[in-house]
Amino acid sequence: MDIGFLNIRLLDIIDILVVGLLIYQVYRLLRGSLAFNIFIGLILIYILTYITRALNMRLNYAILSQFINIGVLALLIVFQPEIRRFLLYVGKGGNISGFSFGKLFRLGRQDGEVEANDKTKDAIVKATALFSEKCTGALIVLADAQEKRYFQETGVSINADISAKLLQSIFEKTSPLHDGAVIISENKIYRAGCILPVSENPELPDNVGLRHRAAVGITEEIDVKVVIVSEESGKISYAKEGKLVYQLPKKSLSNILDVVLVAKGMNK
Repeated sequence: MDIGFLNIRLLDIIDILVVGLLIYQVYRLLRGSLAFNIFIGLILIYILTYITRALNMRLNYAILSQFINIGVLALLIVFQPEIRRFLLYVGKGGNISGFSFGKLFRLGRQDGEVEANDKTKDAIVKATALFSEKCTGALIVLADAQEKRYFQETGVSINADISAKLLQSIFEKTSPLHDGAVIISENKIYRAGCILPVSENPELPDNVGLRHRAAVGITEEIDVKVVIVSEESGKISYAKEGKLVYQLPKKSLSNILDVVLVAKGMNK
């Protein structure tokens, strides 16, 4: 196809669409995080380097060009968590407009899986409702079989069938494990008392405490989902992909868990 003096092939259009899709996915991973501001800063330095070279500003160019020379190494260091999360995202099949290739292998779910997911959902909803009523702080991480390996070196191994009473006993204020996170994977309580990385996202509200920042922090690094109950207000929140959703009603939490437990393949 010719447009004026340009000769555009079908492969050129596909090439542009693929690059555009990749840029959009990178934007989704970085937006709202501290890394996004750093990324913008690096782009500005890159532009200024070319401007100073064009204007023959030798001293400025010499300084700025040093950033460009170590650009790839700097990107790997600064964006290590985001690169890790992006590679995990790609390795798990990605998600385009809500469609995940991994879902193709889960279309024929058996009754046992549905029943196990429902049991997990009911236990979490029941426990969080009680936590909310009594203002008991809680941090519940939902991970699949691959993601749970991230937590092997932290907390205490539980490997128990999930129940609301067990969650209540773990997050009881007198329990030695209540300050950490509970990891739920494959419809079992995998570990408890886990320490999570704290988010440095400057866009989080000032009144957000360490429990919420930890929930956001872990979702910035890996593709887990986190349910949080505030110890101060008793409000239930939800974190995913570095974002925090406040004040979830019981019905909304139940609907979210229905989607998450299926997507995580929690019975596999």
